[in-house]
Amino acid sequence: MARPRTRTKREDRDRRPKKKVSILDQESVEWIDYKDVNLLRRFMSERAKIRARRVTGNDAQQQRAVARAIRIAREMALLPYSVRQVTHRSKGKRGDRDGGVLRDFPRDPRPDTTEGVDLGGESAEGMPSTDVMTDDDVLLESAPEAPPVDDATDDAPVAVEEGADAEETS
Repeated sequence: MARPRTRTKREDRDRRPKKKVSILDQESVEWIDYKDVNLLRRFMSERAKIRARRVTGNDAQQQRAVARAIRIAREMALLPYSVRQVTHRSKGKRGDRDGGVLRDFPRDPRPDTTEGVDLGGESAEGMPSTDVMTDDDVLLESAPEAPPVDDATDDAPVAVEEGADAEETS
């Protein structure tokens, strides 16, 4: 039976990833201004989320200052709260009902349609049919009837009601 191999300190040191250096330290930025949108965008993801410390390399104090500046810039509408993303799903992912197969043929008509079929006074469910009023029917019924127009009285003067600002027409 083989002995389990133990790691040495040197192997551990070699395994450790290189520490990420902050953009603020590289460019020797002392003050983070909320109006410096180009700098703040570097600390945001494509979806307008604030990047984590381990990603940016900021220390805790720098991260607080960056987050505060981003929040103020969002309130002042200099930066977006979120970015509209177009949903793009590859085949076979969740939400793909037909398994990624695209439909090249037309769909079959729905079986419950009864267009052009005489049901003998009954609807598709076997219930007696009822007359349905459309919006046009309601408008026609609620509109007041206009008085009949007589062509012979077109030249007659029109009576004007009291208090009206209309002039007499001849």
